[in-house]
Amino acid sequence: MAQRIETKYESRMIMMMTEQTPLRFQRWLRLSLAAAFAALTLLGAAYAKPALILVVGDSLSAGYGLTAGEGWVDLLAKKLVREKISAGVTNASISGDTTAGGLSRLPTLLSKHRPTHVVIELGGNDGLRGSPVAAAKANLLKMTELSKAAGAKVLIVGMQMPPNFGLSYTAQFEAMYADTAKATGSALVPRFLEKIGADLSKFQPDRIHPIAAAQPALLDTVWPALVTLLK
Repeated sequence: MAQRIETKYESRMIMMMTEQTPLRFQRWLRLSLAAAFAALTLLGAAYAKPALILVVGDSLSAGYGLTAGEGWVDLLAKKLVREKISAGVTNASISGDTTAGGLSRLPTLLSKHRPTHVVIELGGNDGLRGSPVAAAKANLLKMTELSKAAGAKVLIVGMQMPPNFGLSYTAQFEAMYADTAKATGSALVPRFLEKIGADLSKFQPDRIHPIAAAQPALLDTVWPALVTLLK
């Protein structure tokens, strides 16, 4: 077993307490203080506040068309338990939500839940409505800034638009996620649906929302970036 190394604070305390102490007590004092500091360290870890992940998204994260417990956010909560990671999950996603809607709800969510991590999965509905990219980007920037100001680490989950929206719009839309992450120093998942792509067998009849069998792939896409933030 590796030998325990004393901290500078422990060494200083031991020196102060042993300078005028008979030699026969010095070893006993050293061992006692080391045990006390170790106990305090373990006690601090036991009472450390666990992480709380707040997911602010749209129908893709709200579990639209799925049975309770099948969505990727529900699978995330289960995976955290399996991986023995001390973190809870609060899903504040709403079907049909936009970046403007998420921004309007965020201050209350931050105040109520006090998350340590915020996952922002929004923008898809902005794009499907042909909303200006500049407006959506401004909303994402503000959401990220508010989350960071509240002390949370942020993960931005990006989306893509179908090519029929035009090359210019789709390029600008995809770039807004990377631009926001770079400008705010946030983590990024560039393409949320990348693992299921255009495979229509992975989608519900509306061709927009992934089926239950595709949810693990969504979690696998988010997980590497998220678990890095949790370390």
